[in-house]
Amino acid sequence: QVQLVESGGGLVQPGGSLRLSCAASGLIFGVYVMSWYRQAPGKERELVARITSSGSTNYADSVKGRFTISRDNAKKSVYLQMASLKPEDTAVYYCNARYVSSNYWGQGIQVTVSS
Repeated sequence: QVQLVESGGGLVQPGGSLRLSCAASGLIFGVYVMSWYRQAPGKERELVARITSSGSTNYADSVKGRFTISRDNAKKSVYLQMASLKPEDTAVYYCNARYVSSNYWGQGIQVTVSS
């Protein structure tokens, strides 16, 4: 059974930082493309950042230069380091694992940026 478990969310002030983690189990982690998505209230889920099995990354324009995605295949984990957070970054953040026709989601974790 595949599980993706996110952690590290919470409340942070504008300009602050958070690090999200996603621990995977039940899959051959190294072959999967790992991504972070987010969904704000009343909005569609959007891609935040993606990292391939070879380590190539891409980011949404809105987070370029502020967020960094990384992975540790030995720990079967993917991370999202978020800096210079803005109120518009407030959303539920989801971890995603995709390989060919396999597509898995975590349960999501709340990130709130507010003073």
